[in-house]
Amino acid sequence: MTIKESDKNNLLEEITSSTYFSENLTGIYTKLLDRKVDVELLLPAGYKFSNKKYPLLILNDGQDNKAVQVRETLERLCGENSIHEIIVAAIVAGDRMQEYGVAAKSDYQGRGSVAKNYSRYITSELIPYLAYQYPVDGSCSKHAIAGYSLGGLSAMDIAWNNPEVFSKAGVFSGSLWWRKRDTNSRFYSDDRDRLMHQQIRRGKLKPGMKFWFQTGTQDEWSDRNKNGIIDSIDDTLDLIVELTKIGYRPFHDIQYLEIKDGKHNPETWAEAMPHFLTWAFGK
Repeated sequence: MTIKESDKNNLLEEITSSTYFSENLTGIYTKLLDRKVDVELLLPAGYKFSNKKYPLLILNDGQDNKAVQVRETLERLCGENSIHEIIVAAIVAGDRMQEYGVAAKSDYQGRGSVAKNYSRYITSELIPYLAYQYPVDGSCSKHAIAGYSLGGLSAMDIAWNNPEVFSKAGVFSGSLWWRKRDTNSRFYSDDRDRLMHQQIRRGKLKPGMKFWFQTGTQDEWSDRNKNGIIDSIDDTLDLIVELTKIGYRPFHDIQYLEIKDGKHNPETWAEAMPHFLTWAFGK
């Protein structure tokens, strides 16, 4: 029996619309981080047969892909025709406390000392390699970066400082408390000492950039200022305020998702992932 060309195309479209496969880049040494890096790629099944260029998502903490159900969520949303097919590059973390953070300055304990090199690794090594080997759309408007906890802080910092590379940042339970002075110091101030907030406050609007934030009402129990709101929510909302002060618009440039009873764990981030993907790559 001969299969018509149109039937082949229909079958291919049906397969590729909802199926992703994993391809692992393992043991690739980078001098910037002085280590071998593993990256899990999630690729649309039919990308080799297509002439399309695909949007790109860089994910920190790629070792959590399975727990956060990234692949399953991609397949479901693509199968529902809710989002565009994308390519995901999920970087397996090394020393999170040193590679993640704010590139411009380490925190009060010296953590984040390699954050600048981690940012350079993504922008000058990983993305050029992906663009050479895979059909990645070259426009920054099609590039997003996201992460969880410290990885979310890192994603925000990298996107903010590289608007020519990324137009969207996704921050899941971001460690936006990252600070240059211990809260036990009598000189500590939220306004002066939270590093990401300070960076935004001193910056200027970068047209085209958009930001997505998620918190859970049980992310933590700490409440520095004793206002009855946990720090992770306070820190996130305060950063949104800083963004609005320099011209970003809530609901247009900024989205915020607060999950009732959500915790600081992959289960909550899995619940949030469809919301982020639909926001970043929705049709």
